[in-house]
Amino acid sequence: MQALQALLERVSVSRLIDPAPSAAQRELMFEAAMRAPDHGQLRPWRFLTVEGDARLALGELLAQAAAAKDDANEAAIEKARKGPLRAPLVVVAVAVVQPHPKVPASEQVLTAGCAVHGLLLAAYAQGLGAMWRSGELSFAPSVAAGLGLAEHEQIIGFIYLGTPAHDIRPASRSSAEGFVAQWPGPGGTQ
Repeated sequence: MQALQALLERVSVSRLIDPAPSAAQRELMFEAAMRAPDHGQLRPWRFLTVEGDARLALGELLAQAAAAKDDANEAAIEKARKGPLRAPLVVVAVAVVQPHPKVPASEQVLTAGCAVHGLLLAAYAQGLGAMWRSGELSFAPSVAAGLGLAEHEQIIGFIYLGTPAHDIRPASRSSAEGFVAQWPGPGGTQ
């Protein structure tokens, strides 16, 4: 697959089944993640792979976080518990923010997001299905602690990976019109 084709046609795939990505496919995905734009060469990211029975443990961790919320209900707790079972492989994407005089924390989190995008593009280019999910529980301190994250680390998403259960739907082409404008300079008008 050509690079521009992957960039223009990648879509999220929510219905994922076995098999999970092979070792060779994973290696390519993580290598692609390593190519993220990275001011200062900090590599402010890391990934945790969760598969097999570890998905059940992650589900319990998420269910406990859901149960601790003020508006907790059984349906939400059960949904959190079953979430990691939606794919044969879950990759927890973590931003590793480091003190740096020239690279602010916000830029490091964006860089980690770019690493995830590279991983998603590499998955798509190999015919795999992938879905980047986050949500309220991604930001729960108990989930970060349960995954062993340090204080300077934060979850930026759960990447669900596997074989698409159905044909991958074609991407709808989006025009950049309305999202791009020329700046006329100070005091200029558009």
